[in-house]
Amino acid sequence: MSAGAIDFFVLTGFLGSGKTSLLRDVLSVETGSDTAVIVNEAGEIGLDGVLLRESGDDVPMAMLSNGCVCCQVGSDLAFTIDRLIMAPRPAGLPPLCRIILETSGLAMPGPVLRQLATLAEHRMRVAVVATYDLTRGLAVATFEEAAAQWAAAHRIVATKADLAPQALTEAPVAIAQLNPVAEVVAGADRAAIVSAAFAPLVAALPLREVAPDLATAHPRLALCLVRPRAEIAYADLAGWLDNVAGALGERLLRIKGLVKVQEAPRPLLVESVGTMFAPPRQLTAEKLPAPFIVVIARDIVRNELEQVEPSGLFAFSWREPESAAAGPGGIRAEWVT
Repeated sequence: MSAGAIDFFVLTGFLGSGKTSLLRDVLSVETGSDTAVIVNEAGEIGLDGVLLRESGDDVPMAMLSNGCVCCQVGSDLAFTIDRLIMAPRPAGLPPLCRIILETSGLAMPGPVLRQLATLAEHRMRVAVVATYDLTRGLAVATFEEAAAQWAAAHRIVATKADLAPQALTEAPVAIAQLNPVAEVVAGADRAAIVSAAFAPLVAALPLREVAPDLATAHPRLALCLVRPRAEIAYADLAGWLDNVAGALGERLLRIKGLVKVQEAPRPLLVESVGTMFAPPRQLTAEKLPAPFIVVIARDIVRNELEQVEPSGLFAFSWREPESAAAGPGGIRAEWVT
């Protein structure tokens, strides 16, 4: 049984991007004695589980074998997590501090996080960790699943650095094109990368200003930088966020930003993965970026977001796909106001 807050990592990434290798390494490099692992197996033969067992014999492991965890598992995932947390710890082992859920390569993170909402009593700190395969780079960005995984990520880990050293140097810029608010974990030191990928979570992962000069790396993704025109009432902010989620539905992939509201002395961190919002919280750091919200969405046109009520509260800058006249895959290279 855990004695305190637990870090819960949703490990996601497209097919063959190195998720299992990354998880196997974290169980090999570190002791794993305070970690539990949940592996989603879509087939009858649990190969990933066998591979992981070789790396962490003392790691509690639960196998989900009823299909893609994003849509099939239902209450089984919540039950499994609750069982891992509440089970007595073996003698001599520390309290459970970390759970890692490895999803299938086609899983969407949003539905997974919605299932975790039923476990609020355990007060877990949750983050999405996505893998970025350096050997394929942006080539898989045309798959909706890959785009959603990257957009939802709090941390994006560059994998297979030994096979693509040139791509490694370009990885931070390429990843920022996909998700400018994610923490990038990239480097040649495998042990350091593994440690950083699953490092303990703090109250909020780093929040930084968004660079204004990056091109969108996906022909169907739009990134919108939303600037509050002034301090706004919390009810207006909450209403706008709720209406954005309602208007975009499954096309909404990520929201993250910092907003000053009239009722709070400190700026609020607002964040969602898909339409699943974390409770807004005040940030206490003295040095913070100017208020902003980044919205990452798929297949969106400008007026859908700019006409969301209550209107007139924000200024909008866009990085979006070019019009059809630009040809297949054409994208804008600058912020457009």
